[in-house]
Order: sequence, then structure tokens, then C-alpha cells
Amino acid sequence: MKNTIKIERARHNMTQQDLAEKVSVSRQTINSIEAGKYVPSTVLALKISQVFSVSLEEIFQLEEGD
Repeated sequence: MKNTIKIERARHNMTQQDLAEKVSVSRQTINSIEAGKYVPSTVLALKISQVFSVSLEEIFQLEEGD
């Protein structure tokens, strides 16, 4: 699964730690999601999209084969 979290964080001048605190996870979790090593739960994905005020589809995209 691809995502644009890093881009959204930059647009909002937010660090991984800032985002992690807003969605109640560790910075390492945000890092793993950005790197594509971890697929977030539906609840976490919704929380992330709410922080940036965008739809899930704007942040998360399926890659071919997902």
C-alpha cells in the first residue's frame, strides 16, 4: 500500500512525532507506515486522514498486487 503521509506532514509542517501524538501511536509506527512496511488499521487510517482533513483515498492507495 502506498501513501502520501510524508507529503501531508510536510504540507502541515508536522514531524513524525507530532503526527504520532495526534493519533496516539509511536513515532516508529508512523515511520513504518510511511516506508510501506506496515499497513495501518482502518481506525488508524481514519485518524490520520482526519488530522490532515483529507479523504482516505487521498492518503492511501493500493499498489498493483495488493
